[in-house]
Amino acid sequence: MNKKLRCIPSVDKLLNDSKVKKYSGIFGEETVKFCIREVLKEVREDVKRQTLNGEKLMKHQRQSRGRESRVRSKRLEVRSKKLDFEIVEIVNKVAERVNLIADPSLKPIVNATGIILHTNLGRAPLGKYILDALEPVVLNYSNLEFDLETAKRGERNDHIQRLLTFVTQAEDIIVVNNNAAGVLLTLNTFADKKEVIVSRGELIEIGGSFRIPEIMKASGAKMVEVGTTNRTRLSDYQKAITDKTRIIFKAHKSNYYIKGFSEEVEIDELSALAKKHKLTFVYDIGSGLLRKPKGLPLKDEPDVRTSLKKGVDLITFSCDKLLGGPQAGVVAGKKELIEQLAKNPMMRALRIDKLTIAALSAALRSYLKDEELITQNPTFHLLSRSRTDLEKLAEKLFTEFAVKGIESQIIETKAQCGGGTLPQLEIDSYAVQLSSQGKERKFAERIYKLLLKANKPVLGILREGRLLFDVLSIFEDDIPYIAKAVKDVL
Repeated sequence: MNKKLRCIPSVDKLLNDSKVKKYSGIFGEETVKFCIREVLKEVREDVKRQTLNGEKLMKHQRQSRGRESRVRSKRLEVRSKKLDFEIVEIVNKVAERVNLIADPSLKPIVNATGIILHTNLGRAPLGKYILDALEPVVLNYSNLEFDLETAKRGERNDHIQRLLTFVTQAEDIIVVNNNAAGVLLTLNTFADKKEVIVSRGELIEIGGSFRIPEIMKASGAKMVEVGTTNRTRLSDYQKAITDKTRIIFKAHKSNYYIKGFSEEVEIDELSALAKKHKLTFVYDIGSGLLRKPKGLPLKDEPDVRTSLKKGVDLITFSCDKLLGGPQAGVVAGKKELIEQLAKNPMMRALRIDKLTIAALSAALRSYLKDEELITQNPTFHLLSRSRTDLEKLAEKLFTEFAVKGIESQIIETKAQCGGGTLPQLEIDSYAVQLSSQGKERKFAERIYKLLLKANKPVLGILREGRLLFDVLSIFEDDIPYIAKAVKDVL
């Protein structure tokens, strides 16, 4: 084994390779040295593993097969000693490791899935309007926590407090780094070691393993389940109230729905019950619809404004879903309750940074006028497109494919808003499907995977051996690139 290990090239020898020198010039010698050592460590471990496995195999053969086996074992032993360490192979592994470290893994991607708020693709796209608002904050210092009127320390929450209270019509708000943080902060502030009543039909789980029961436990609150999965009545809440109860909690079923023999208590009824017993009524709305602009398919989705008017004390929601902003969470509602949240020591760990504040502020300003909301908010822009608009986009993609000699056809599809919003909504859309006639059996799967390796990956729909590109979630500027990317991998 020692002889084999001595055959492995040294760090210095690899550093003098022309390809490695090139990488050292681009990414720095320290980075390249680190990668060389990591690769050589793996090579040494492979040598030890191969030697150990070879010895075990030879021992087994000697014990079980007699003289003929011993002859074969000697041949195997001779072959195992021939370990050829190809410099080129090791250098290529070093290059791969350097690229894994130095190249950005977070990339722009073309979303052709027909899911507008795709959780795995970053949910709401922000658009150029928000990017332009970020630029001056990124390039300069800012008055993040400096009051220009008093020339003293200020509060970062002030930069969006007035705007967000106006848009939501809440008495006050506080912003944290996501909706789960808002729920956690609220439960810990008002129900630590106390009871929180929640319907069994609302013990939701959102992508990334956000589960209401686990958040309750982490907050220090004791969860009290009432009702059944499909039916919960007002009397169920009433019977569960004790002297330890502090919160009546309602969670919007934002990524599923129950139909048929079902029943749930309306917001205004829960509000009245909470007030009667001097409890705090908290509503986790999740999806972040602030209000309902005209002309969008949002009829069945609860919104923040309406919920607050119906008597909710505190409402929590995400900013990167239907609101159309960056990842953040908002707790909105009664001023005296928000002030208590702000004093919780957890707030220091949950607060947002200046980039999130700038992006959220820009997203909220588009809510001042409905016309700007549709044009500047990419989520609402995609939701507002008519069936005719979608058909034209499909025809344009079909034509781009045809120009490049790619056979395809336009088909009708059912698309979604996604991202834990509008679970009952199916959107009539169109997709362009690649023709696999005369191609190998796994043609669609092969193209699907190759498109994910492009410099700007394209994520389509792989369904029953077919590859589709749903235009609902595609921006018009993406279409020429999709055609080029497909042509490049055919």
